[in-house]
Formats: sequence, structure tokens, C-alpha cells
Amino acid sequence: MTRASQPSRRTILATAVAAATAVGDTGRAAAATPAVRPTTAGPGLVDNRAWTSCTDWGSGTTEGVRAVAGLRPGVVIAAPAGRTDYTDPHTGTTSTWEYATWTSPVHRPAVASTEVIASWNAHTPAGTWIQVELKGTYSDGTDTPWYVMGRWAAGDQDIRRTSVDDQSDGKSDIWTDTFAISDAASGLRLVSYRLRLTLCRAPGTQLTPMVWRLGAMASDIPDRFTVPASTPGFARELAVPRFSQEIHKGQYPQYDNGGEAWCSPTSSQMVIEYWGRRLTPEQLSWVDPSYADPQVCHAARFTYDYQYQGCGNWPFNAAYAATFRDLQGVVTRLSSLTDLETLIAAGIPAITSQSFLKEELTGAGYGTSGHLMTVIGFTDGGDVIANDPASPSDEAVRRVYNRREWENIWLRTKRYNSSGKVVSGTGGVCYLYFPAPLMPWQRRALAAVGVR
Repeated sequence: MTRASQPSRRTILATAVAAATAVGDTGRAAAATPAVRPTTAGPGLVDNRAWTSCTDWGSGTTEGVRAVAGLRPGVVIAAPAGRTDYTDPHTGTTSTWEYATWTSPVHRPAVASTEVIASWNAHTPAGTWIQVELKGTYSDGTDTPWYVMGRWAAGDQDIRRTSVDDQSDGKSDIWTDTFAISDAASGLRLVSYRLRLTLCRAPGTQLTPMVWRLGAMASDIPDRFTVPASTPGFARELAVPRFSQEIHKGQYPQYDNGGEAWCSPTSSQMVIEYWGRRLTPEQLSWVDPSYADPQVCHAARFTYDYQYQGCGNWPFNAAYAATFRDLQGVVTRLSSLTDLETLIAAGIPAITSQSFLKEELTGAGYGTSGHLMTVIGFTDGGDVIANDPASPSDEAVRRVYNRREWENIWLRTKRYNSSGKVVSGTGGVCYLYFPAPLMPWQRRALAAVGVR
């Protein structure tokens, strides 16, 4: 579970998809090409926009960057636009960095939004890092400031990856990784936004980060304690590796007090390995050799947000997944279990975020203010098959949860906590990791749920 004993940032925010599918290293499903089932996703709730192609990168405003073609086109530093000093708030160290910037065109989402979550895929060799910012326009015609959505590096030797607290203009706030309208009931919405990417490197070097994907998910999910029941569709189970966070209890407490809180990186590592990507012995050499599943410890370290003091920063997990060969990662929202069934039919598992009381999810055996698990399939009756990392052993990770219960706890935006207080639900948030290039049916499935 993710910091279950503390109020999560989602709570704070509320208060102010027959047989196992074998997938190899290329991500090709062994089953016949599946049909894409119509889904309930569509404009009115969620808008995804990502910049990924040479055409996309050419549409932005640049200062010192250039686009690079290839299987995954991206942007790199060409000639620095200048130098800046950055004092790392988590080490106290001030360093000088060369920088260059890319700013997206203005994007007007199909839905005027109450929340926006940015995500990115990048390579940051030692001596480099990136910053992602968002600036928007409200429905009243005024603008937000430039908000920092993350300062990120794949490693932790140059800067400590971090979200930035205390960002607000009185109309909106940044809650760790989420832009949110402060008072959604007021009717104020975000009607457009730009993203700004700053690439940083050590002065006098030829090093450069490379960013392949930059985008955001904007949404306006209505307040709801319950959601309509969906009709069961495809029955399939994907062969996703099983890892327990609980066997890491007490390990590396500097990363969110150890494994008991590592639901997000544990889930991320399951899906990364499902796609055939593995960490090398050299990468794992820092982990105590007596620890089982050392790759989970590695995932915790390299998703850790030093400001949030946890491993559950959604974009940081997606960015971590994208450090593996040819993997992409995005954060989005889905509309129903029908969406998840569409993805599962195409061989794509999903990492979902939910919160619930113990009695609200039969068989879980716990309650949580915020928890990530991996949906790997559906039974013939439509129940959810999940790899739940909050299990006592790797063998116990596979669970079958009641469809109706699970759908509601995942998709609702409001719930009652154990004290009877109204707090938040995540409204269908999930992480999707998938390879580049995609198989045609995988591309169709992602497009059907709004991800391109």
C-alpha cells in the first residue's frame, strides 16, 4: 500500500481492461489479432495529448534544442540557451547547469478540465536532468503561472528527482504530480495549456538528455460515490510476473520506510518484466544480495520522489518504465472496465490506483487510502484478475476481485473513509506501459481508450 497510515495527496486533493497470453521480448501476443471492443471512453471526460513525432517536435518553440529522427524521435540539446544555478532542496548543493528549452504549442483539450497530469519518457545520462512545466488558461480568460510538474533524472547522482510543493495562484494548485482547480464547484476550468521542457547538462560537456514523449492527460470527472456497472466482455489472463511488496518490509527505509509502501514500483516492475525487459546484474549490484526480487528495491529507489517522500508519484513511475529499452509509459484515466478489457484483449496490462475500506473489496483483507495494483485479466464471469502487491508472498499476489466492487472503488471520485469523512477516489487513474513499435492491434486498443 502507498503510505496507507497517512492522508494521501489524493485525500488532500479531494478535501480543499480465456487463456493466458504469452508475450515475448517484442511484446507480440501469441493469441490471434483481437478485435477492438467499443468502449465508453470519449470526449467530455478525458483528453490525452502527447508530442512524440518529428512533426510534433517541429511544432514547438525552441531555445537551443533540436529534433532527432529515428524509431523514437525526440529532442536534445543542440547549443545551450544559457546557464542557470540550481540549489537542490534535498541536498543543499548549488550547481551550475547549461540549459535549453522546448515549449509546446497551445493545446485546447476536448474537455475543459479540473485536473491535468503531465508525463514524459526520457533518457538522462549522468550529468543531465530535465524539468517539466505547465502553463494554462482558465475559462475566465486569465492565465496560470508556469507550474513545475517535476524535476527528474533517471539516476540520483546529480539531482534528487522531486515534485515541488506550495505552488498555487489561488485558483489552482499543484498536488505533487497533479494540477487541480482549487474549487471545481465554482465552475472554473482550465481550457488550454502549454508544456515547457527544460533540458539541463553539466557545463562544458556534450552530454544531453533526450526526450521522446511529452504529454498530459486533462480531465473533468464528475463527483460520484458510485459508477454505472459495465457488462462483462472478454475473458483473458495475461502472464504477468508476480512480485510482493510485503517481502521487502523494512528494506531500504530511506525510500518511503521500506517495501510495505512500495505498491507503485512493485507494480511497475511487474509490467516492465512482462514486456521482457530486465535489469542487469551490474544495475542491481547495489542491492543487498540476500534480498529476494532485488529489482523491486531498484524500482523503489529510482521512482522515489524526494519531496513527496514516497514512490507513488505517478509520472515518475511512467518515466522509470520508459528507461527500459523501447518502452513507453503514460498516465491516464479510463472510463470503465470495458476500457480495461479492450487493453487486456490486446495484451496490455494496466496499473490502477484505488482506495477503499477493508469491507469494500471482498478478499483484499485490508483497507487503504491509496494503493496500486496490476490488472492482468478477467474471468469468464467478468471478475477482475489482479496482481496485488499487498500480498504476503510472490505466490499469493494473483487475486480475483468482484467486478462490481472493484469497478466502483477504482472509478469513483468520492468515498467515505473509516471515520465517515468524505475523501477522494482517483477516478480511474492508471499507468499504461507498452513497447515501441506497437503491433497494429495494440495501437488500435490504445487509441480506443484515448492514448496515442
